[in-house]
Amino acid sequence: MAQDADAARFDFAEELIREAGALALSYYGEIASLTIKDKGINDVASNADVETEELIRERLSKAWPDDAFVGEETGGTEPAPGQGAWVVDPIDGTACFVKGIPGWSISIAYFRDREVELGLVFDPIHGELFAGRRNHGASLNGAPIRCGTDTDFTHGLTGLGASHRVPPDTLAPVLVRLLSAGGMFLRNGSCALSLAYVACGRLNAFYEPHINSWDGLAGYLLVREAGGWTNDFLSDDMLLHGGEIAVAAPGLREEFAKITGGE
Repeated sequence: MAQDADAARFDFAEELIREAGALALSYYGEIASLTIKDKGINDVASNADVETEELIRERLSKAWPDDAFVGEETGGTEPAPGQGAWVVDPIDGTACFVKGIPGWSISIAYFRDREVELGLVFDPIHGELFAGRRNHGASLNGAPIRCGTDTDFTHGLTGLGASHRVPPDTLAPVLVRLLSAGGMFLRNGSCALSLAYVACGRLNAFYEPHINSWDGLAGYLLVREAGGWTNDFLSDDMLLHGGEIAVAAPGLREEFAKITGGE
């Protein structure tokens, strides 16, 4: 029964994330009129974030009233044992969004009993929907995707993320080890989108010392379903407090674990 319900949730979420994307994109076309507030150092939110999350939350509460909800803008609580939770970032990459830079996405995940059951990341600007369901694979606009096949870092790009939630010198050693291994890095405004890029082979790997659950859960599932390696992001307090995330194409697992200090 849970499998059938999750299939229905997946279909519902695919439609919902496209609806939310259309709403966010309408604000992106009028960025001069946005109301922006500071949440911290280089951390902002806009009325587009709030209203997009309110749309998602309202739709989900009507369709799945027994599910919990955790959102970046409107909050949430830890689900009860056995209860599933929708985990949502209405606009991941707001700092890019409010400056008119196309480095943002919408992320929706469904999490239950320390497993990510569903993960969707939508890039409205390019019309790209990355979607995955646990044990059912991952896709881009309906076509199956897999992680890349590189076995060293002298080819391709690695995504890196950073925030002021951790000291500046936390990321610096990882960057040095990556460059020393012949790698090169890309900084995308959206962690969720960067993870999706690993899942479809555009990026070799991705690392960020700390991300929140709403930024990472959907992309984490996409990478796993696309055959990639992931660290143990699903810690006990991850849902409300976040944590370190590292993912990579399968042939880069051991080297990337060393680069990120995981081994």
